[in-house]
Formats: sequence, C-alpha cells, structure tokens
Amino acid sequence: METINLNDFKKLDLRLAQIIEAERVPDTNKLLKLKLDLGDETREIVSGIGMQYHPEDLIGKQIVIVANLEPKVFKGIESQGMLLAVVNKDGDISLLIPDKQMTPGDRIQ
Repeated sequence: METINLNDFKKLDLRLAQIIEAERVPDTNKLLKLKLDLGDETREIVSGIGMQYHPEDLIGKQIVIVANLEPKVFKGIESQGMLLAVVNKDGDISLLIPDKQMTPGDRIQ
C-alpha cells in the first residue's frame, strides 16, 4: 500500500460513535443501516457487516467511524461515514471498539 504522511493522516476525522438503532437493509443479507449517536449529532451509515452481526446485538455498542468521509448512497440510503473493522484472510469481521465506555463524539487520536 501507498504510505501517507502525518498531514494526510490528520485529515481523517476518526470519532467514537454509539449505535442507537440497527436494521437490515431490505433485499440484502450483507448491508445494515446503523443510526449513530456522535454526541452533538446523529447520523446514519450503511455497512457491509450483516453476515457477521445481527442488528439487535449491535444496539449500545461503541464503534470507531471515519466521520468526514464523503457521503455515498447504498440501496437508496445515504451513508454518512464508515465504520472501522478488522477483516482477516478468511473474511471474518471484528469491529474496532474501545476497551471501556467513552463519550460518543470523542475524537480518535
């Protein structure tokens, strides 16, 4: 992969978000629509984690998102960010989550 410099990294707005609602996107197995609390705002993102996670198990979880990603529409739903997850060589997915409860909207540094 291409390397980036510190100034490029500083352009990323990584923040902690808390999942307050989650549901499957109709006619898909993979996509979930997540409503997120970012402290001073709520947002919706669409993520391809539906094969590994059930929506009801995600409520209340805190995740890391890229908050300043250009919005993109998936199946008619505007996604306002992207969650960060680990994907191994077998395709297993694990969400990046803090090891203790933090405040939604906190910046990742």
